[in-house]
Amino acid sequence: MKTVYDVQQLLKKFGTIIYVGDRVADLELMEEELKELYQSQLIDVQEYQMALLIVRHEAQMEREKRMKKG
Repeated sequence: MKTVYDVQQLLKKFGTIIYVGDRVADLELMEEELKELYQSQLIDVQEYQMALLIVRHEAQMEREKRMKKG
């Protein structure tokens, strides 16, 4: 797992597709879904940590982009 797309594919395996039109909101919802999957023991700790790292990094980059724009 290396990209947000990979995280989306993981979530899709469990029937979860997230798209609300706001990239940061999408990433925050993905993080919540990942937590639920981990707490339900549907994904292992390694998958959870890697997916979380990817999602949080992408969210931080998006927030920084917004700060530069406005």
